[in-house]
Amino acid sequence: MKYNKYLITVLLSISIFSCEDYLDLKPISEETSGNAYESAGQIEAALVGAYESFQSAEYYVWDNILLQDVRSDNAYAGGDNPEVFQYDYLEITPTHSRLFTHWSNLYNAISKANLVIERVDGISDPLLTEERKQQIKGEALFLRSYHYFTLVKLWGGVPLITNTIVAVDPGSVNIPKSSVEEIYSQITTDLETAASLLPDTYGNDASVNKARATSGAAHALAAKAYAQQPTPNYDAVLDHINAVESSAANYALIDYNNLFDGNNYNNAESIIEIQYLGGVEGNYGPQLLLPPSVSGDSWRKFVTPSHDLINAFDEQGDDVRKNASVLFEEAPWVDEFWENNQGSAIPFSYKWKHADGWASADRQYLLRYGDIVLLKAEALNELGQLESAATEVNRIRNRVSLPDLTPEQKSSQNALRITILKERRLELFQEGHRWDDLVRYNVAVSTMNNLVEIDLRNNSPVNYNMTEAKILLPIPQQELDRNTALTQNPL
Repeated sequence: MKYNKYLITVLLSISIFSCEDYLDLKPISEETSGNAYESAGQIEAALVGAYESFQSAEYYVWDNILLQDVRSDNAYAGGDNPEVFQYDYLEITPTHSRLFTHWSNLYNAISKANLVIERVDGISDPLLTEERKQQIKGEALFLRSYHYFTLVKLWGGVPLITNTIVAVDPGSVNIPKSSVEEIYSQITTDLETAASLLPDTYGNDASVNKARATSGAAHALAAKAYAQQPTPNYDAVLDHINAVESSAANYALIDYNNLFDGNNYNNAESIIEIQYLGGVEGNYGPQLLLPPSVSGDSWRKFVTPSHDLINAFDEQGDDVRKNASVLFEEAPWVDEFWENNQGSAIPFSYKWKHADGWASADRQYLLRYGDIVLLKAEALNELGQLESAATEVNRIRNRVSLPDLTPEQKSSQNALRITILKERRLELFQEGHRWDDLVRYNVAVSTMNNLVEIDLRNNSPVNYNMTEAKILLPIPQQELDRNTALTQNPL
């Protein structure tokens, strides 16, 4: 492939996740009409804009942690934001402003991917080889699938839009929900296509291979989708994980501490990650979570690890993952769950370790191999292969100096199922997985209603009043007002 050096360096590597939304080209604007998208540079730029959504969409910056870890038993809200408290106490209403923000951001991201998918085949620029066209299409299919996977987990059935919308009449914009099954079918179909179009790697540069969708990323996401759908297909899960493990990308587990020290990103365990570089390409999330000694300020921080989570680490004697994930420090505020006295030590979420004044280079993994190994264990267990499942769990445990599973922990399919869920909790805290795991294991309601958390302000347990209806978020009221074909989720 012959590419201008500037495009290779800027479009395909460093700028692939630009914080600025300068490439947010709306389908009804002049940029998308007439003779737009005729060159290799234009379609590459549009693809950059599609990737950029991982930085500009607030859900992927840190709200995924709020809706996965704070909404579950992993963390308290912390901070002082009433809408984050609503996440914590499971009192989310349709008028919650963050819901509409996430809904809009995710559909904007899907629109960008749709635009690339539609336009790439029509480009005749000789600089755009057929091989690169197919890669671009595969990348855009992966991106669209990732966002629909996010949407369906949050809201269930949602409008399924696979083309750019160029009209504003009610018939074009008032789109009803597709079923959850239809959404997952689209996701898995697109990912299987993407996996066939994408390479294992783009060369030897890890900052490119971990920034862009690869065949391994498509297979990994397909495995997660097949497991999360209403009727899991664990044979398909294993097929896709086998493809991940046979990839020429050579994914491997690494030292757990190195995953989160800020010095080893784009590592062998990373499948795809957001390429925050710091400065103008920085991540503001760490400043919201890290303690005063790291953040350099003294206002109350968010995502406070829960007693239940800390007890889970301690029960396993899991010092490696606990110390990599949580930092105890004296706080200049009163915490209603940990200590009612100002200046007492409380835990802080610590997988991000550098605040850098709202411009951190600390990252979130969009997909990492450790998650996939535990998903493989889950699939093997559900298919009755308990010893093989236990072997996969032991790989995860042994790398953090924990012993192999006991006979009791793997004594039956149900016992091993519980064991794997516990292992996922300790492995993936603060990475935005816990709520999905509780839902997939069908224990979200029981876990939250059995959770005992004491509010020290009145010494009373919190009543989470969890119901099946609360598994999904309400459709944002603003979207219901705009799209009259939508119906509200059960409340």
